[in-house]
Amino acid sequence: QVQLVESGGGLVQAGGSLRLSCAASGRLFDRYAMGWFRQAPGKEREFVSGISMSGGKTIYAASVKGRFTISRDNVKKTMYLQMDSLKPEDTAVYYCAAHLSSDPPMTSVYDVWGQGTKVTVSS
Repeated sequence: QVQLVESGGGLVQAGGSLRLSCAASGRLFDRYAMGWFRQAPGKEREFVSGISMSGGKTIYAASVKGRFTISRDNVKKTMYLQMDSLKPEDTAVYYCAAHLSSDPPMTSVYDVWGQGTKVTVSS
C-alpha cells in the first residue's frame, strides 16, 4: 500500500496559479488510479480530478475543467495538479487519494488519502 503526502498549497491572488504535488511512498504506485479532492470550509468534500494508473485517462469536475490539469510521473511516484486561473471559490483543503484500480472513481471510495494541503485564493 502507498502512503501519500501533498505539497504546494498556499495563498494566491485570483487569476494566479499553483501546482500541487502528491508524493507517494511504498510499492505499486503505478497500480493505483489517483484523484484529487477538495473540501471548502463548511462544505462536503468534492471530487476535483482523477487520472488512470497509466496516466492515459483523465477526468475533471465541471467547475475546474479547462483551468486545472492533472498528471502523474510513475517513475517519480508523484501526481500533480496544475491549477490556473484560480478563483476565490477554489479555496479549500486539497487532498490526493489512491484507488487500487485502473480508472479513477469520482466518489470517495479511494483506499488511501493524504493529509491535505491548503489553498487560499484571495479576491
